Amino acid sequence: MSNTPHELHDEFPDMADRISELKVSDKHFAKLANDYHEVNRAIHRAETDVEPTDDFHAQELRKQRAALKDEIYKLLTETAA
Repeated sequence: MSNTPHELHDEFPDMADRISELKVSDKHFAKLANDYHEVNRAIHRAETDVEPTDDFHAQELRKQRAALKDEIYKLLTETAA
């Protein structure tokens, strides 16, 4: 298990400019990005034992992060087209 944070700009390096742009211009995208950031940080804190959690909760957080990432990707690719 990696405890490296999965920041959006690292996940989508070729879309970093678009991420920054949408965070400013699209309130829905900005909320999704913020939610992703919060969940991602919670996972990182759990994986590094800063805020230990049980396996079930950690798995739920990962599922939530994946769902947010999928939705963010969808918005990035729809608006880029």
